Amino acid sequence: MSDIIQLLPDHVANQIAAGEVVQRPASVVKELLENAIDAQATVIKLIIKEAGKTLIQVIDDGVGMSVTDARLSFERHATSKIKNAEDLFELNTKGFRGEALASIAAIAHVELKTKQDNDEVGTEIKIEGSQVISQEVCVTSKGTSICVKNLFYNIPARRNFLKSNTVELRHIIDEFHRVAMAHPNIKFDMYHNGSEVFNLPVSNDRQRIVNIFGGKTNEKLVPVTEETDLVAISGFVGKPEYAKRSRGEQFFFVNNRFIKSPYLNHAVNAAFEGLLKDKAHPSYFIYLRVDPKSIDINIHPTKTEIKFEDEHALYAILRSTIKHSLGQFNVAPILDFDRDASMDTPYEYKGKNAKAPTIEVDRNFNPFKDEKLGSGGSGKSYTSSFKKEPVGSWEKLYVGLESEITLPKSSTAEEFSTVEFESTEVTGSLFKSNEKKIGHLTTYQLKKKYIVTTIKSGMVIINQNRAHQRIVYEELLRSITMANAVSQQLLFPLKLSFSKTEITLLETVKEQLQNTGFVFGEQSMGEIEFTAIPTVVSEKEVSVLLEQLLSDLENEVPDTGFSQTDLLAKSIAKSVAIRTGVELAPEQLQYMANSLFACTEPTITPDNKPTFITLTIDDIDKKF
Repeated sequence: MSDIIQLLPDHVANQIAAGEVVQRPASVVKELLENAIDAQATVIKLIIKEAGKTLIQVIDDGVGMSVTDARLSFERHATSKIKNAEDLFELNTKGFRGEALASIAAIAHVELKTKQDNDEVGTEIKIEGSQVISQEVCVTSKGTSICVKNLFYNIPARRNFLKSNTVELRHIIDEFHRVAMAHPNIKFDMYHNGSEVFNLPVSNDRQRIVNIFGGKTNEKLVPVTEETDLVAISGFVGKPEYAKRSRGEQFFFVNNRFIKSPYLNHAVNAAFEGLLKDKAHPSYFIYLRVDPKSIDINIHPTKTEIKFEDEHALYAILRSTIKHSLGQFNVAPILDFDRDASMDTPYEYKGKNAKAPTIEVDRNFNPFKDEKLGSGGSGKSYTSSFKKEPVGSWEKLYVGLESEITLPKSSTAEEFSTVEFESTEVTGSLFKSNEKKIGHLTTYQLKKKYIVTTIKSGMVIINQNRAHQRIVYEELLRSITMANAVSQQLLFPLKLSFSKTEITLLETVKEQLQNTGFVFGEQSMGEIEFTAIPTVVSEKEVSVLLEQLLSDLENEVPDTGFSQTDLLAKSIAKSVAIRTGVELAPEQLQYMANSLFACTEPTITPDNKPTFITLTIDDIDKKF
């Protein structure tokens, strides 16, 4: 039998490696930004076109590369960060494998310009699909500029799997956030299709978070600080009342490297136990500083997962630190036996001597003695309330009653022996007030979750939440497509704060929102004003609804108008539908059943879940 194992060509090996390192344009952005940081840059500029599908360019003012280094940087496993295996456990840089540039160059058109400070001219290299097209000298400023064009041009299958521009841009912004928050000492700029998205000046951790997520974020943050032999913890957690239904604002950084850790995330949630509403997730921006020897970064190609040497101790320290911070800033109650804040002396009273209280007694006061009016009175005396009225005055109470009520002279006690008393009729009912008969139909609510109604062949059990989702969904679709939605005017405009990214997302569906009944008012930096809202939505539900909508848009927003309309209607229906546990009046039950079966597709929700089940007489008979 002939040999069947063979070595892969370099360009194929590079494309396979690219599949591990580069899943989408955001992966390229992450690698290039980290390279710029490792090059000791103080200003980094990110330029994006068509969500990275056409162009990704990173410009920095770092140390630059020599001619030889510029050429070697595109070879596989060529790195300046490690020399032997032991160096893997003492990493203080971002990249170290030497795979990123080689993988990117295998699947895109790459142009590199770089120059060191002492050199007069720089180096320009052009590569297409791992093939070096040209290498020559060029005039450029100190640092490195790298352009990645036409990503996945030679792997059409991978390019076809990319999402819409909005989704891919969202992933790029996420990576940009993660890198920028870890390095507030570096100035970051980001441009998309020629317009500025972010301009982040050099600042501290708190200012960088506020610059990214908007000015209103500052009042939501609670500082977290702790230093032990195992770990140094710093950063911020969000106040419980600002918790969101999505996990967007949750960040862990270990030695200035963003990581994902469900285990540590559980520690944060445990610290917030009892403070959050159902299905709410706290915001946190936690920076951990540990000994590089105590962690293993090299367990995942994207380096977002880290193995800790002592996870259990880290869990306990993180949980107790956040709990202490929440209590210290009066966000959560704590037991502190050392000091009671309510017993502290106010500042304005410190240093003052206490005055002895004085007691004044009016020795001439007698409550049983008649009191006379003062100099301005009429001179009449008034008896106190303790003085009894004469016994003979009781007859005055009955004066005049003869003219109002006159009993017949012939009235006797026998005539009152047949007095009837009104009484409330009590009738037994299996379903109490939740039963309503309309003709031959009986509709009632079961466990505040299901609506049960009879039909000719048996009975129908309807899930009230799912049924209402379908009803609201179809009503919204009609309103949006026909643009005849009815709005309820607000007495006072509703102002909600959003980040730059969220405002950009809302702009993409602004027309559809207006067709559902939202009326936009003034828009300022980080705030949007609503002067009217749809009739199906209450004012207190608007923020939750838009939060859910933004979460849906970030993950699966399509490009076409109809798909955006469909997604918008689904999101609003999911947010405003009647929840399980809400008691409905009999009229509402019957209306819900009638409205569901009047829908064009009553059997399923917008998410393709069943809305009701049918039990025929035969099904019931089989149970006996």
